[in-house]
This record gives sequence, C-alpha cells and structure tokens, in this order.
Amino acid sequence: MLGKSGLEVSALGYGCMGLHWGYGASVEKDEAIKIIRRAYELGITFFDTAEAYGPFINEEVVGEALEPFRKEIVIATKFGFHIENGAMNGLNSKPAHIKAVAEASLKRLRTDVIDLFYQHRVDPEVPIEDVAGAVGDLIREGKVKHFGLSEAGVGTICKAHAVTPVTALQSEYSLWFREPELETLVVLEELGIGFVPFSPLGKGFLTGAVKSDTEFDKTDFRNIVPRFSEENRKANYTLIELLTAMAHARNATPAQIALAWLIARKPWIVPIPGTTKLHRLEENAGAANINLSAEDMQEIEVMLGSVDIQGARYPEHLMKMVGR
Repeated sequence: MLGKSGLEVSALGYGCMGLHWGYGASVEKDEAIKIIRRAYELGITFFDTAEAYGPFINEEVVGEALEPFRKEIVIATKFGFHIENGAMNGLNSKPAHIKAVAEASLKRLRTDVIDLFYQHRVDPEVPIEDVAGAVGDLIREGKVKHFGLSEAGVGTICKAHAVTPVTALQSEYSLWFREPELETLVVLEELGIGFVPFSPLGKGFLTGAVKSDTEFDKTDFRNIVPRFSEENRKANYTLIELLTAMAHARNATPAQIALAWLIARKPWIVPIPGTTKLHRLEENAGAANINLSAEDMQEIEVMLGSVDIQGARYPEHLMKMVGR
C-alpha cells in the first residue's frame, strides 16, 4: 500500500524510462512491449512512465503493452516539463498545462484514467498550491486517481498535501544514496504518503556490471553524472565487492540484496528498477521473495558505514532542480 491512500501495488514496480531515454539507444518497440508484458507475467502491476521519456514514445509503448490487462495494473505518469520540438525545454506546471498534459497522456496510454499523476520536478514559477489544485480538479473529474510529487522537498510536500492529498513521492534512494533518510522519510510516514525510489540500483552500479573502465553509449546520461566518472567508479567499487560477498552468502545477486533492502525498510516503500534486458527483469523480480532479517539489515548498515561514496548523483545544473 502506498501510504494511507488506498493505492495498492506490487512490492516492486517497473521503471519504463530506460526503454527510450537516458541509457543509450531506444529499445525496439516489439522488444519493449515484450519486456513490459513479461514484467506483468512476473507479478509486477506498477508501471512508471512520463511524457518526457522519449519524449512521448515511452507512454505510447506502455499504453499499447498494458492495454490487454489495463484493469489489473497501476500506471504512473508525470507532467511538469515544457516539451518543444521533441525536447525538454524548461519547466511548466501551470494549471492549464497540467490539464493539457493529462489529456494527451490519457490518449497515449490508451486509458480513461491515470492512476498516479506526478509533478516531475517542482516548478519555482508556479505555487505548489496551484499545482495541487489543478491535479485535484483532474481527480474530481475522474481523469486522475492519485497525486504524486517527484524530487520535492519536505516543505513543498506539506504545502501540496494540505490542498490535495499526496499519495506518493518519487525520488532517488538506494544503498548508495540515502539522503531521504535525513528528513523526508519521517515526514512521509507522518503524513501517510508512500515512497517510490527510482534508481534503486544506483543507475546500474549496484548490479556489479559497471566497472571503472566501462564505456557508456555517447547518449547515455551517466556520462555527465559525477558519481560515474572513471575515478569515482573505481573508488565506489568497494561497495560492490562487499555487497557481492553478502549476496553470494545468501544465494542471491547484489541487485536482489539492494532491492530487498529497500523493500525491508518500510512497508510503504516500493522501488521501481528499470532494465532493458529480460534476464535482469527476472533477476530484479526475484528480490521480492528475499526476506532480510534484522541481523541482515544490521550487517548492511555496518557495510555501508565502512564505505565513503564518492561523487555527486547529478551534475550541478540538475542538482538545482531537486529538493525544492
């Protein structure tokens, strides 16, 4: 259950972004549909997309892939960017724009209602009360069921929640990025809001597949992420070595332990790992069957305390858009 909203989802979701944005060339349509439907076969009922992924193509493929079992799944999508000539060009969370995005997303997703509608990034030019009010209008009209925020600060969350109840916050959270523990998780628990961690596998690093000498596609977002510089990857690999040893002792993979750790943190935390590979999808889904004991969680805490993660999670210009 995502907080106290009444929205029930699978223990793990599937983040669809990487099929068409962020990690190199897009996956062919038929293959993308195959991956999404395999996720459903594995018991995943929570699918995360956005108009910005592509832009637009991700929503279109998600809509086609999930149409046969639409009533059995939960679709989350997002608004908040100004998209012009096929590219994101600044933010736009003006109420009229939010409602226009909702109409367009409904068509692309082949549905009559959006289960969870997130503000993708907080727009400093638009009061969050106006944003929450616009989504509240869509909820009353029956076009949206639940309101969400992404990468928002606690002040913004509280202001929005006072206008239209916030069902979920989506932000980065993983074994190698634990900032939400400082104050965000406490506020979410107090307000009864669910938490949906994206990049729960550290943009692939926690799988162990990314080495210091790994070369990314020229269009891969990680090329501009400080934490993924060759020097920082080399320094951060100590975490992977420790995580791998722990996983092997439990007949699991590093990715499965990383995901199981998030699931064990709180019952209202639902990570949404993404992948473009079927075998990785099946591996990730297996994490839902791993129950970490209190002793396991303590061992992980000790392990994390012994590693000093190097590098920022975003370049400076993108850091300015989070936590507002």
